Parts: sequence; C-alpha cells; structure tokens
Amino acid sequence: MIFSEEFKIRLEDIGKDNYIKNKGILEIFENIGTHHSDIAGYGPNDIQNVKVSWVLLDWKVQVIKRPKYGQTLKVNTWARTIGGEIKKSYTYRDFEMYDNEKNLCVIGTSKWVLVDITTGKITRIGNNVVDKYNFEDKNVFNVNELDRIKAPEFFTNEIKYKVSRRDIDINGHMHNLYYLDLAYEVLPEEVYQKRPYNNFRIQYKKEVKIGDVIKCKYTFEDNQHIITICSEDNAKIHAIVILQ
Repeated sequence: MIFSEEFKIRLEDIGKDNYIKNKGILEIFENIGTHHSDIAGYGPNDIQNVKVSWVLLDWKVQVIKRPKYGQTLKVNTWARTIGGEIKKSYTYRDFEMYDNEKNLCVIGTSKWVLVDITTGKITRIGNNVVDKYNFEDKNVFNVNELDRIKAPEFFTNEIKYKVSRRDIDINGHMHNLYYLDLAYEVLPEEVYQKRPYNNFRIQYKKEVKIGDVIKCKYTFEDNQHIITICSEDNAKIHAIVILQ
C-alpha cells in the first residue's frame, strides 16, 4: 500500500535562501511514516496495546530539486519488500516527495526494527504486521539493502555534548533527527557554509540516553563529510552521519 499525504513547508522547515532543510525533509518523512503506522495499528497510541514499537536504524536521502518555503508537497511512503521478500527481523520504508508542480524532489529510504517494549529486544515482524502494511516491491534507490558504514580512523574536528531532557523521544532515547543537528555542529565553518547537502545518510548503531556525554568527530574522506558520534571514552559508536 502506497500511503500519500500533503504537507506545506513551514517557517521552521527552511534554511538558507528559504529552501527546505534536510532536517525538515526528515521531519516530514517521519510524520507521514507515523501516520501510515497509525492507520495500520502500530502508531504511538497503539504501543501499549501491541507491546512493540518501531525503532529506526538507518536513513538514506537524495535531494533532486530542493523545494522552497510555502510550497505544498505531496509525499508518498510505503513499507517495502527486500528483493521481493519480506524479512522477519527488519524492514524498509521508502519515500517520494513531489513539489506543487508535480516534480519529484526528494527520494529516501529507511530501515526499521520492531522492539518489544517489555524486554527491549528486537522482535520478529509477523504476518499480522505484514498484512496491516500491505508491503510494496517498489524501491526508490534500486538497492535492496543499505550497506554497513565503517567509522574512519582519523578525525580533524571534535566537540562534546551532554544529552538533556529535550533530546529524548518516546522510546527513552535521543530522537533520531537530533543526530543530524549534532553533525552540523561539528562541521568546520567553511564546510557548514556549503550546506545544504543533497545526499545524506544517518546510520544508528547504539542508542543515546539522557545524561550521556557524547563526542562528535569530523573528517573528510573519499569526497564525503563524515561525522562519527561516539561515547565519551570512544568505546561505543552511536551513529555515523555522511553528508555529500
């Protein structure tokens, strides 16, 4: 099932020259995905009943034509199969964003797992879930699986950040969109001024909780701006962000 909805670009969604920010794109994708889950019976209001919650593992987004403030966007999303099959431990959700002239502006994919809210462990995606979402074969990047990102060994810039109450989501972790905010904070000024970046990826590896002190470390490698978000002692990698 392809689920569609319209969104108007708001003031808080825009950045340089009134174009939608990458965070604004992710917020729209996150909202329409949640609205689709509401209909399927696995949205935020259903968590206590179904005893599971969706947890995000990965984002991959490409901006083809960046829309501006005030435009009304049509956004499509769907849960998709992987090579024509349905994996039982994780799934993908794809997105398309069109401007008010019906131009395809943005494509994206995301990887998700279902977590048992009692045990905190990943649970299998059963046929009841598959039936509710009515999975599609359509794939915006024509790549079945997102590759695993390896952290660089050397860095040229670093900041520290202590996670506060405002950062925490309904699962008790730092909200997935705030990782992008942190990535922008560690960018050298000349790199930051070149935003927005039209290709970006966020891979989540270990949750961040309230009170954690984390490091954001930056490097430029293989023509990519790479930000590694790790624990203060460098023992755990929490996420890797790539901007191009």
